[in-house]
Amino acid sequence: LTLYRQNPPPLSTIPSALSRARMSAVVAAASALTAATMVARISQPRSARVVQNQAGRTRFGRFGQGQQLRRQMPVPKAAAVEGTASFSSSSSSSSSTSTLLPTISAEFACPRLTDTFALEPHPSPFAEGGEYYSYGLGQKFVDDADCVLLNALRYEALESSDDDVMGHDRDTSHAISATADGGRVHGGDGGNWSGKWAMRAGPRERIFFKPEGVKAAIVTCGGLCPGLNDVIRQLVITLDEYGVKDIRGIRYGFRGFFEQEGELRAPVQLTPDMVETIHLDGGSILGTSRGGSDTADIVDSIADMELDFLFVIGGNGSHAGALAIDNMCKARGMCTAVIGIPKTIDNDILLLDRTFGFQTAVDEAIKAIRSGAIEARSAFNGVGLVRLMGRQSGFIAMNAALASGEVDVCLIPEIDTPLEGPGGVLAHIRRVLAKKEHCVVVVAEGAGQDILGKMGETDASGNPVLQNFAKFLQKEMKEKLADTSCDIKYIDPTYMVRATPTNSSDAIYCSILGQNAVHAAFAGLTGATVGLCNGHYVYLPIPPLIRRARVVDPEGRMWERLRLAINQPVFSPITEKV
Repeated sequence: LTLYRQNPPPLSTIPSALSRARMSAVVAAASALTAATMVARISQPRSARVVQNQAGRTRFGRFGQGQQLRRQMPVPKAAAVEGTASFSSSSSSSSSTSTLLPTISAEFACPRLTDTFALEPHPSPFAEGGEYYSYGLGQKFVDDADCVLLNALRYEALESSDDDVMGHDRDTSHAISATADGGRVHGGDGGNWSGKWAMRAGPRERIFFKPEGVKAAIVTCGGLCPGLNDVIRQLVITLDEYGVKDIRGIRYGFRGFFEQEGELRAPVQLTPDMVETIHLDGGSILGTSRGGSDTADIVDSIADMELDFLFVIGGNGSHAGALAIDNMCKARGMCTAVIGIPKTIDNDILLLDRTFGFQTAVDEAIKAIRSGAIEARSAFNGVGLVRLMGRQSGFIAMNAALASGEVDVCLIPEIDTPLEGPGGVLAHIRRVLAKKEHCVVVVAEGAGQDILGKMGETDASGNPVLQNFAKFLQKEMKEKLADTSCDIKYIDPTYMVRATPTNSSDAIYCSILGQNAVHAAFAGLTGATVGLCNGHYVYLPIPPLIRRARVVDPEGRMWERLRLAINQPVFSPITEKV
């Protein structure tokens, strides 16, 4: 009836007079039904109105006023395994069926300052009646109960592997969930898929700090990465829009908290005017450094500056430092919100779809690969040997190799790279040269360490110092493939990749991360970080992210796609042909 009411066929196209009469009756009935439905809906109280769209989502009231947006979940069967997902029930007087709503999983519940301190809630300046609302700057708010499903995929593991991020031992019966780019995320027990839910990121209608009295600080830690200035810029702009005027930039990483002698080491007062165009440049206007994180000295400095918010932009080590700072602040009774923004060019942070700067790094890596390919094609038996970043994780090498369409061999830390024998790397390069008379080889910096051996040294961040396997491979090719007269061109764009400004995708990502980090601090969260999971922005507690480095799954779909695209075998140290 609704379809006929919306788009009835012209009566002149219906040949039979009886059929035309029937059609007129159908249209009239549809109009009457539609009118009756609207009257019934309008007569209901606002709290009972439910608008359901085609995706099966239900919206209660006005989402802009902090109400909940939920997906209706089916009632589980009696045989369902307990504990695989967390739900709360909701009932309505107009329906006899029970609706189960997901709730944030306990292990992903973010710590709150309100758990320790008696903070008074205040309306957001962007809420109706707030300072900015009348200027058309009202926000659509997110409810604290809104949550995001972390893992959307389910498949059976074919072999045992290391423990997953949630601590379940993997075996052949486990249902393993994975991100789209091949990084393993999280599993279930006994072959049952387990849904894990995290807090949805975004502005809250109630905040726990009065913006005009807030003192905030921003620090960038670790190595350079595209997007640092973008995140700093958006943090400052969003804080200023809330009404925060005291925003300080800590110089040269964590050490800037307690090494402040001289004008160049003192914290910088940040304003929107100062950061307006910094996103056009690479690097960090605050400077950065590795190590130097004496937690007690840092917290002493936070106390001296009377900081309410601290935003830490960094990777796994920096987040571990942020967690230690948060714990000590609580132990000392300091009400300071410590919020992380995940940064690593290697894309090696658990649970997240990706980290900012990664896609820019892939774009820059492709430029180096294409230069190596031009060199290789321009010489007889030319070999373009490109070394890319990737200390423990080969995501940059894998994605750049697949995107470029120029690579013949890709070596990453997660796979074995035997050089000798018919099943080794050198034999495969020889076969490629025989077929194409040129070859492009991409080597992640952490590849081949099993061959060279560990040096036993670490840098200031505690990362192991790696030997240069790409240089070693260049030497081996010159000696073992001398009969091919191969002409090897070695390219290492490492620091060019790190120092470049962001591409458009990362620029958008950085802006949203910066906004959501500020929203998290005003919502009273602490010891938390913000990121993209399953296509949605979420707040996550820090401990699950820093449990270990995220790595490429050598049995995963993404690595398999690359091997198919470049015709790369699984290298094995066999000594003779079968």
